[in-house]
Amino acid sequence: MKTRKQLLFFLLFTILGFITLQIPFTKLAGSNVSFTLFDFFGPIAGAFLGSMFGVVSVAAVEIFNIIVHHTPITVGVIIRLFPTLFATYYFAVLSKKKVSKPYILIVPVAAIVLFVLNPIGRTVWYYSLFWTIPLLSYMLRDNVIMRSLGATFTAHAVGGAAWIWAFNLPAAVWKGLIPTVIEERMLFTFGIALSYYAMREALKFLAKKKVIPSLESLSPSF
Repeated sequence: MKTRKQLLFFLLFTILGFITLQIPFTKLAGSNVSFTLFDFFGPIAGAFLGSMFGVVSVAAVEIFNIIVHHTPITVGVIIRLFPTLFATYYFAVLSKKKVSKPYILIVPVAAIVLFVLNPIGRTVWYYSLFWTIPLLSYMLRDNVIMRSLGATFTAHAVGGAAWIWAFNLPAAVWKGLIPTVIEERMLFTFGIALSYYAMREALKFLAKKKVIPSLESLSPSF
């Protein structure tokens, strides 16, 4: 019975994820790749499904979207697959009442190191200071806003570290991106948090009306 419930919620989040992935939000600087509402919705999946099922659901959405739209496999598209997976895992781990997995912090730390090792990144090393935010958020993980902030900057860290090695954008571009990153990531932070609260209340309402099974059987914290 629990497996059937897990499958139901997995399918629900995967379908909703695919829908939100079709709604563009803004373009990623230096490419034709767009951020979408999925960047708000995707990271919360792990909080409801668990870290493993959450990551698999997000990966399934992204891969299915590439197949459906016959998206050419470019370096940018491949890089774009991974940031939300790490954001999902980060949010899922920090959503647990008892967190014993600080190794998630290896991701932003490794991103900082990789960025600074790049010859261009070395000249704008201060850009990578954004990626200390997931470390600070980890210490304040009981707050949904802080979990959302850490998740979106974990995604940013993964994407940024890969992007600088793949495309060698000049230092002036990275420096010019700083105000955009602040504005953009604040929007993502509140978007993730609002998505979390909206989904939690929607699932509780549907469970109360017996439309879907109770989520408590999968995630007792809800």
